[in-house]
This record gives sequence, C-alpha cells and structure tokens, in this order.
Amino acid sequence: MRDKPARLRLRALLACVALLAVGCSGSSDGGGSGPIVIGTSLPLTGQFSQPGGEAKRGYEIWRDKVNATGGLLGRQIDLRVTDDASSQDTIIADYTKLITQDRVDLLLGSFSSLLNYAASAVAERNQMLYVEPAGGAPNMFTRGFKMLFFTQPATAPHHADGITAWIKSLPEAQRPKTAAFMTQDDPFTRPAIESLQQQLEAAGLTTVYSDTYPANTTNFQPIAAQIAAKAPDIVAQGAQFEDGIGAVRAFRQVGFSPKVLFQTNAPGNGNQYSSGVGEDATEGVFYSTSWSETAKTPLNDEFVAEYRKRFNGPPTEDAADAFAAGQVLQAAVTNVGRIDQVALADWLRANEVPTILGPLKWAANGEPQSSFMLAQWQKGKVEVVSPKEAATTQNIVFPKPAWP
Repeated sequence: MRDKPARLRLRALLACVALLAVGCSGSSDGGGSGPIVIGTSLPLTGQFSQPGGEAKRGYEIWRDKVNATGGLLGRQIDLRVTDDASSQDTIIADYTKLITQDRVDLLLGSFSSLLNYAASAVAERNQMLYVEPAGGAPNMFTRGFKMLFFTQPATAPHHADGITAWIKSLPEAQRPKTAAFMTQDDPFTRPAIESLQQQLEAAGLTTVYSDTYPANTTNFQPIAAQIAAKAPDIVAQGAQFEDGIGAVRAFRQVGFSPKVLFQTNAPGNGNQYSSGVGEDATEGVFYSTSWSETAKTPLNDEFVAEYRKRFNGPPTEDAADAFAAGQVLQAAVTNVGRIDQVALADWLRANEVPTILGPLKWAANGEPQSSFMLAQWQKGKVEVVSPKEAATTQNIVFPKPAWP
C-alpha cells in the first residue's frame, strides 16, 4: 500500500495531466536550444482570405526579423500557421489543436472579429495569452477575459472618429448635410458604422438611408440605386474588402458619386484595392487607418523595405497590424524573461509597447487606448490627413471628384 504523501503526489501529477489534456498555461524560462513554437490560424481561404493572407505576410516578416537578430529569449521562432477557411467552427478546432496537441508555446490571433471572438475564447479557457492584430468589435471586450489583447489603436465604435472630427471642423456652409449608411453584417463593421451614424446625426446631418446587408452580398446595384435616389452628400460603408470594391463599382454603374465616401477596412488594402476599383476611382476616398507607411515608428522602415522586396508593392495595413502584434508579443516575452502566460498578460496590462503603429497600451480587458488616423487616397497613393502630428499632407480632397 502506498504511503499518503506518495498518493498525494500521484494525485497531483494526474491532475496536472488532466489539465494538460484540456490545455493549461505553461511557464518556461526560455532556456534550451529548441525553437519557441508560436501558433496561429488565419483565414487563408474563404471570405476573409485577402486580409488573412496579408496577416500571414506580416507575421512572417516579423518572425524572420526576430530570428535574424538572435531569436526570442535566445531561441529561434517556429511559426505554425493553419488555415481556418474563414470558419468559426474550424478556427475553434485549429486553436484547440495548437494548444492541446501541438503544445505551442505562444499564440498569435487571427483576422476579423468574427473569427477572433471564437478563437480568443479557446485561448482564455486554456489560460494562453492571445494577442490579436484584428478584432475590435465591442463584444470582444465585455466577457471579462484576462488574456486577450487587441493590437490596433482603438475598437470599432471609435474607428470612424476621425471622419466625424474632420466634418465638424469644416465651415458650416461647407459641411455635408445628408448621409447614407450601409454596412456588412459583421461584428466589426456594423458597430463602426452605427457609431458613425450616431456621431454625424448629433453633428446635425440628416440620415437619408441606413441598411445592413448580408456578408455574402455580391450584387450592390440595388443598394447603390436606392442611395443614388436619395443623393446624399456623404456615403459611409462598413466594408471588409470585396464588398467595398463591389459598392464602388455599383455606384459607378448607376452614375452616382457622393461628395464624401468613407469606407472601413477595404481602402487599406493598398494595390489590391486600387486594382479592384480602378486607380482613377480611388481619388478622395477616406478610411481610418492604424498605420502609415511613412511613420517614423520602431522598425517601420525595415518592415516597409522587406515587404516591398518580397512582394513587389507597398505594404497593406493588415500586414502592418500583424507585424505589430508580433512586436507586442515579443515585448512581453522579452521583458518578463520567460514564457509564463499569466505573467505576460499582467505585463501588457501594466505597460505601453512601441510598435510600427505607434505606442500601444491597454485597459484591463485588453481594449486599446489610442486613436485611429484618418487617411485618404490622393493621386494613386494613401495620405494621412489627421491628426496633424501624423499627417503626411496638409491637402484634403473635398469634394470627392466625380468618378470617370
């Protein structure tokens, strides 16, 4: 018969094994010569494949930069990327496998609030730090999570604050008077546009059209025709990528060009956006951005140069956001000095991290505490127009020229 202390030790060991079976937070001092394994699941196919592919590029540039300069805690990074096919069910399975079977040391997040909402719950349940480059829907931060951190400047309800501030800064006689709002039924774009509508109505604009369309919408001509009939001064669209391009094409087809066009997300996809709508149709389009190619932020020049070298074009915001997520994870691990999931989360809550997006800091629930910049397409490239200290030009195209 075993003695009582031996039975207790065995019971404790079995309990730990049981916890590992469902995932438990690990702690390592970073020693050893083996790689640090970082897992992520990205939408490389399906609805979010375009930004998902850009996030992969950003992660890979960050990994290679860290590995070329000695690694993380003196160990090389092994980045494991799976494809969740833009499916919540698949991403839950992917992160569960990364944690419980692949035994990754660290996690990086996916793209979109839709996917990160599900994936972050898996990470939280397993007490794994979850640093996400996208996922600013407000319901992400009302669940009492302690391991979630969003590495953009602000959440969806504050995404369009810049366009409101610009409109309010115009002389009364020049301000738009009427507005139309259209948004994909998406957990990020919907609250972003709903907040903008409330802000503009409070500023005195009259809403003449407001509607939400299904995420799988491909024919935007009926919506464009309804909006054109109202002839609003400003059109604001909650768009991911393809729907943003589809809407511009539809407005051109029905022959309507508003004085102001603001879109979420879609215009930040660089050459892919200008190729999709036609470079001549980008002139004057506004969007909010977390990042500027010309910003003098830590490693931004190196990121831009490497992206252009690898992919023969300007970087996208989604790639920059992913690179910044890597920087945030790296800062936490480097400063804590070991892989201890809870300690890493505690450190991020208490500290500001310099990134290519600028300095980032978080509330206790992982919600970022900064502001987006307002950007505009001008002469075939993106210019930051506010805030003043980040602006790359003093010129603002207004009204938006009619589409050719």
